[in-house]
Amino acid sequence: MKVLILNGSPKCEKSDTLHMSAAFARGICSVSGGETEIIHTAQKRIEYCTGCFICKKTGQCVIDDDMTGILASVNKSDVVIFSFPVYCHSIPAALKVVIERTMPLSFEKIVKNEEGHYHHIEREGSKQKRFVMICGSGYPQSRDDFELITKTFRRTFRQCDLTLTVEESPLFNIKDAEPLAKPRLALLEEAGKEYASNGALSEQTVKALAVPMIPEEIYMKFANGEKP
Repeated sequence: MKVLILNGSPKCEKSDTLHMSAAFARGICSVSGGETEIIHTAQKRIEYCTGCFICKKTGQCVIDDDMTGILASVNKSDVVIFSFPVYCHSIPAALKVVIERTMPLSFEKIVKNEEGHYHHIEREGSKQKRFVMICGSGYPQSRDDFELITKTFRRTFRQCDLTLTVEESPLFNIKDAEPLAKPRLALLEEAGKEYASNGALSEQTVKALAVPMIPEEIYMKFANGEKP
């Protein structure tokens, strides 16, 4: 099984959220025997979508930039993980432009789904992909942000069958917080194994991942560089 991580953090390999996504991908690959590719979207030259809709007819974008390679990687992958932190209560710009340039994954025809929402029909290869959203936040109590982003992501990608959100994600890059971060990363790796084996996560696993790693008042000391 091929796993692709589209890392939307402008911090690239130093991303807090990437720790989470990499652990989840390790879990998948440990079961499936697959491999993981990571693309740092902030390092790519990706132009804005012009809305010409030619790609809806041809399956190919007319813009010649790095998005061609990204779409090729998406098409070769079985699981695509969109990994990003909350920026300005939304999706970081480097990944947002990638999402907007995924237009070639669907046709021009618009239909209404069973929930009453309109969408473009996915191309056959795209329809078979499994899309996962993994999002971290530097704020405690980020439920409102997560709910809005999750709704947007699921409406954009009907292939999305899992969204994982974790508060206090900067703890993954703080040396003194390793005793707190390692158990959560281990849980994310186990979640990846569960996802690969069962095609979904249990309610128990989802709830465990949603619990803050430490109390809010202690986390804020870490976040502000103070001694906890």
